[in-house]
Amino acid sequence: MFFDVVSLLTPDRVVFFVLVMTRLSGMMATAPLFSTYPVPNQIKASLIALVAFIMYPVIAKISPIAHMPMDMIGLAVLAFREVIIGSIIGFCMNLIFVSIQVAGQLISIDMGLAMSELLDPVTRQQTPVVGQFYLFMAMIAFLFVNGDHYLFQSVLDSYHLLPIDTNFVIQGALVEKIVYFSSQIFVIAFSIIMPVYSILFVVSVLLGFTSKMMPQLNIFQLAMPVKIYIGIGLMAFFISKTYVLMATTIENLLVRVNGIFI
Repeated sequence: MFFDVVSLLTPDRVVFFVLVMTRLSGMMATAPLFSTYPVPNQIKASLIALVAFIMYPVIAKISPIAHMPMDMIGLAVLAFREVIIGSIIGFCMNLIFVSIQVAGQLISIDMGLAMSELLDPVTRQQTPVVGQFYLFMAMIAFLFVNGDHYLFQSVLDSYHLLPIDTNFVIQGALVEKIVYFSSQIFVIAFSIIMPVYSILFVVSVLLGFTSKMMPQLNIFQLAMPVKIYIGIGLMAFFISKTYVLMATTIENLLVRVNGIFI
């Protein structure tokens, strides 16, 4: 038993374990849910160490432990490479939530609620209240479709194609996939808000005709509360359909992200 423990603490195995933690750290630093600001760094570090400890035996079989460099330059290059791989996985998954945030911002502008902003704990930026509402709904949908499982599975699957002892080059196919996920931001945003956005557009056109037919009416003071009430009512009416669309979209994109290095 003593010799087994000693064999696990060889320099190559310790470096290998640290590099596994490094790839997980890059993923959690950019992925949704885990990169949330209020989560203390101590909890994040403990979670990374626990997940790395659980995944280590499986990764050791997928990517056999080779001779690890013991010099600082070699270790720094390997650590930087692992951070980049993990960050790409988390970044592509986080783009899903960026698109939902864009949807909330667009509909907030149309409703006249763009001035009411809150601090978003995920992006650490000021976002409209409606955007926060859609983000929280997306977070619930993310957990419902086991998005956290997809995150760890993506990291685990990345070792099949990108073991630790291989060279990692950002090729054109990988850049094309990242551009694809970035291009889906506005596609997803408009697909989420289109029912509410289209009806609010019709309301804006009708209010414009009303202002032409009744110039003495202060249409600006009338339009703002009317569009807010109609927008909130439409959001409540389509909330179940919006949630189903979010869950389906998130699950489909998570499957695509899972094969990003293929």
